[in-house]
Amino acid sequence: MTPQPHFFGYGSLVNRTTHDFADPQPAQLSGWCRAWRHTDLRAVAFLTAIPAPGCIIDGMIAHVPDGDWQALDKREWAYDRIPANGSVTHGLRPDIDVAVYAVPEARHRQPAKRYPILLSYLDVVVQGYLHEFGTDGAIRFFDTTQGWDTPILNDRAEPRYPRHRQLTADETSFVDTHLKQLNVQIVTAAA
Repeated sequence: MTPQPHFFGYGSLVNRTTHDFADPQPAQLSGWCRAWRHTDLRAVAFLTAIPAPGCIIDGMIAHVPDGDWQALDKREWAYDRIPANGSVTHGLRPDIDVAVYAVPEARHRQPAKRYPILLSYLDVVVQGYLHEFGTDGAIRFFDTTQGWDTPILNDRAEPRYPRHRQLTADETSFVDTHLKQLNVQIVTAAA
């Protein structure tokens, strides 16, 4: 039997309300962490997975729609698809084929004010971690993500992220508290 193709999501895909992938399941990816990066491919910073021996990140695995890697590769065009079978722990039967999408190292650029993290995007990601992994999982998200020296654009009033979601007051407070603890630079659109 051919292994079922799955991918490991570690950003907005953790938030089930942002996609319609069938039956996503919690999983962990060993030997990797997340990092905020910008490239010449996009005008804002976004998450990527980077090799990090000894690190484990939470995320979700989902079946590749219709087993069509090419269609998913097109959706994730800024990333390379990397086999991750031996690195992913999950509760599904063992005969699945898992990959993770990561920005090629050669395309990584240093943080810059003109390539900020969208707060509307970060909100979506953290909301997903809170729903799937609870408070402890959302704290692990912050702890296992690098690049917090990247400025964050506060676009909550006019979200730029196309799949933005409304957060509860508690979720918003959670995000804001952790950003304050990380001493991140928050900028406004006028800045």
